[in-house]
Amino acid sequence: MSDAGKTALPGLELAPWPVIDFAAFGPVETLALPRIQKIVSATLARNWVTIPHVTHQEEADITDLDDARKRLQEVTGKKATPLAFMMKAAVAALQAYPRFNASLGPDGTTLILKKYFHLGFAADTPNGLLVPVIRNADQKSVAEIAAEITEISTRARAKGLPMSLMEGGSFTISSLGPFGGTAFTPIINAPEVAIMGATRAFEKPVRIHGELAWRTMLPLSLSYDHRVINGADAARFCNTFAQALSKPLALAGLEAA
Repeated sequence: MSDAGKTALPGLELAPWPVIDFAAFGPVETLALPRIQKIVSATLARNWVTIPHVTHQEEADITDLDDARKRLQEVTGKKATPLAFMMKAAVAALQAYPRFNASLGPDGTTLILKKYFHLGFAADTPNGLLVPVIRNADQKSVAEIAAEITEISTRARAKGLPMSLMEGGSFTISSLGPFGGTAFTPIINAPEVAIMGATRAFEKPVRIHGELAWRTMLPLSLSYDHRVINGADAARFCNTFAQALSKPLALAGLEAA
């Protein structure tokens, strides 16, 4: 076994990656990884190995979300995906819990609290995963955020994005809702300290005022850096996020919070 793929990190020595002649067992095909995928792979591997990840699961009641999206389109003439509402819910949670809108200093002894809300979102493109950033999401409406997401996503799929549109994020959302799933562990986008994941919404009977009612629930998966955030605060953050998302008209500015 060779030492190819051996990784050196301070205080950590990983075993070398196994080198195997797969062709000895049957037909194979070798494909070159796109440049962006190689960059992303190295970054994700670093983040997973160096950050102590914990993932907290929660469910948000989004029963009223579709109606809010229809009303928003009637008022503004613009369509909004659930991701735009999730970004506004994230702003509410980040404002309530500033430690989630932070980064560890380079030496690991200081915490940098950010006063801005630049939110990244995972975008699936033909050339691999990109994470564009919506700047100053706290100062933009759901409709404005939705339009920006659409424009950037279209550009990313067509010709990629410059680094200037993927820098400076303070929190990231990874929504797999269109693809399915019930839960997952999103990898933190360092130097951020948390990332919110969402999977496919589902119908669930919920007891309300003593009566059972069918509600639309959105599974949430919050991964956080345990060096910075404890489990109780993660639960509070998720609850605040879910509560904000359950009131989509207020998020869209169409109704008082």
